[in-house]
Amino acid sequence: MHAINILVVDDDVITLELVTLVLEEYTTGNVDSFSISTEAIDVLTKAETGHYGLVISDLVMPDKNGLDVLKIVRKLNKKVPFLMLTANATRDTVLNARKLGASGFMAKPFATNDLLDKLDTLLT
Repeated sequence: MHAINILVVDDDVITLELVTLVLEEYTTGNVDSFSISTEAIDVLTKAETGHYGLVISDLVMPDKNGLDVLKIVRKLNKKVPFLMLTANATRDTVLNARKLGASGFMAKPFATNDLLDKLDTLLT
């Protein structure tokens, strides 16, 4: 079990709830979940530097997309692991996100064990 705070943003409420449940078992820290990307960005910009040890974001969302969230995270903290979730992983999208500093990707739908394995890789 990890002792980190995690921020999750996904406009698909079912995915958000499932990921949040998994993360609450994965960490002894706080899991802050948002279905509206602009709310997540507000929290990120007001949080103390280093407050979050991991950020997980969906790619395709209304208002601000996952790349917008990634840009904000990288402006605030270049080192925090950032996991991008997407059902539409194109080569260009993956390359663009890598260029902006995404630490990893997961294609939706995914199994819980695959998510946990990815998190272990990102956090070690």
